[in-house]
Amino acid sequence: MRLLRYLTWLGVLLATPLALAEQKETLGDWDVHYMVVNTTFLTPEVASTYGIVRSKYNALVNLSVLDKTTHEAQRLSVSGEATNLLGNTRDLSFKKVEDGDAIYYLSVLPFRDQETFRFNIEIRKGNDSETLRFKQQMYTD
Repeated sequence: MRLLRYLTWLGVLLATPLALAEQKETLGDWDVHYMVVNTTFLTPEVASTYGIVRSKYNALVNLSVLDKTTHEAQRLSVSGEATNLLGNTRDLSFKKVEDGDAIYYLSVLPFRDQETFRFNIEIRKGNDSETLRFKQQMYTD
């Protein structure tokens, strides 16, 4: 529950350009909650617990996928990539974190100050597949 409380707090309270409040998209039968924050916003203890390197040049991509009817967290496969405006693509390797009833998918993305990325994240469960697409500019703190 510590990560859940921390990330909830983080999504509500942060107002810096990199740390936009949590966003949500409905894709098929799922509500996909997502946010991208600078890893320096994580406490050293939380970062260490989940194997995340804190750096002003690392962003944390955080997704949570809920059934849009039952609101239950979904166990599924998440993969993706982030492409900057120069066309350089970085693969996103997501790690599943279960925290009580909550399930998070976390990936670290290295970036440079004021770098803009287009995210394409594939979410798959069985034969069902959806793609989350969004764009975000990154800033160092």
